[in-house]
Amino acid sequence: MTALKSASLDVQAGGVASTRSAAPARRRMPRVDPQSISLLAAIALLVAFVGAQEPDFFRPSNLVAIGVAVSLLGLTALPQTALVIAGGLDISIGAIVGLASVACAKAASSGSALTAILVALSVGAAAGFLNAAIIRWGRVNPIIATLATYSAFQGVTFIVSNGNAVGVDSSFLLKLGSGKALGLPYPLLVLIVATIAFLVVLSYTDVGRRIYAIGGNVNAARLAGVRVSRYTLGLYALSGLIAGVAGVLLTARTGAGLPDSGAADLGLSSITAVLLGGCALSGGKGTITGTILGVILLGVLDNGLVLLDVEAYYQLVAKGALLVLAVMIQEWRNARAGRPGGLSKLVRQ
Repeated sequence: MTALKSASLDVQAGGVASTRSAAPARRRMPRVDPQSISLLAAIALLVAFVGAQEPDFFRPSNLVAIGVAVSLLGLTALPQTALVIAGGLDISIGAIVGLASVACAKAASSGSALTAILVALSVGAAAGFLNAAIIRWGRVNPIIATLATYSAFQGVTFIVSNGNAVGVDSSFLLKLGSGKALGLPYPLLVLIVATIAFLVVLSYTDVGRRIYAIGGNVNAARLAGVRVSRYTLGLYALSGLIAGVAGVLLTARTGAGLPDSGAADLGLSSITAVLLGGCALSGGKGTITGTILGVILLGVLDNGLVLLDVEAYYQLVAKGALLVLAVMIQEWRNARAGRPGGLSKLVRQ
């Protein structure tokens, strides 16, 4: 039985389980996949085009601005990557960011900055756990469950704030949004640290191998001893917790909890980045490196459209087109490989 478990869970980053040997295998360095190469080429072409039209694009201040602008998107895309690899999805993560932001601002107005941060993180984790409970015990498809909670969390956000901005005068929070360390803004540093943590866990730990195993074949993972239910709860709670972190940073950057800040759009944007990065909707495939490249592509696109004085509405059109393109590429690859699509792995438990 021990040999069977080891063989079933020997999952490479972005791949499916291998059964060559029951002995513990040395972790390999993540390989640069064709999807990442394609994204690097697309980013290079986009940078060259925008830079040729607007030389200010290459100014260090603008490059740092891009990093800060994508910090929230990057944070939400990291847990989204883990969820999609495991066969799940979280459409509501952007709405959780908005809810956590307002909760942080409300708590800061009557307490310390530390209390406000803890409240935001708790609200985010609780919202993520609610998603997991609906999916796990309600046996609802992740798309339907998180689409429903997306609307519910937005409604709660407007109820709590009465539809108005909640101002923040905490010097600590404001410094967190505008300060720097090691020459980099705090939001960008948080993204870098979180990216390294997710990269290490998914690529070099047993937890990461089991997440890939669940997405590759949930029944085989369960037979090999993986407690799929616990991973479902843990992944969605983590998604909510990271959304809480993003909510704190959003409040710190804007100096207020804004119920209509547009944070809810982070859900679809994070899915777009994840799919552009090569994650398969059918689960079991994807990398943090690919996701971050997808985030950078979206950030460069947004910044380029702004510098070129393109109306903001076209940014929404571009993101929608990228999402459709990413899904079409996934379906084409699945058809060629004979793999089925779907998002039901975390439901059939």
